Amino acid sequence: QVQLVESGGGLVQAGDSLRLSCAASGRTDSIFAMAWFRQTPGNERKFVAAITRTADRQYDEKSVKGRFTISRDNTGNLLYLQMSSLKPEDTAVYYCAGREDVGGVTLPEWYDYWGQGTQVTVSS
Repeated sequence: QVQLVESGGGLVQAGDSLRLSCAASGRTDSIFAMAWFRQTPGNERKFVAAITRTADRQYDEKSVKGRFTISRDNTGNLLYLQMSSLKPEDTAVYYCAGREDVGGVTLPEWYDYWGQGTQVTVSS
C-alpha cells in the first residue's frame, strides 16, 4: 500500500505562483508513475501532469503546458507541481495519484492510489 498526502493549496490571485507537494509513504518502490489531477464541482477528475520513474513527463497540453512543472525529489517520495501564471480557471481541488503498472498516465482509472486533495483557488 501507498499513502499520499497533498499540501500547498490556498487562495491566490491571478498571475501568482503556487507549489503543491505530495508526500508518498509505504511501498513507494512499487510506483511506476505519479500524477496530478484536478477536479471542479460536478465535473470529472482531469489529468494535469505526470512523471514516471524514469522521469518522463507528460502534461495536459491545452490547459497547463508552459505554466506548470511536475517534478519529484531524488527519493521519489516527494512529488511537486509548480504552478505559475495562475488563472481563475485553474481553481480546483488538486489530487496526487500513484500508479503501479507500466502504461498510460492520463486517465484517473489507471491509478491505484490517491491523496485526499488540496484546494487551489485563483481569484481574478
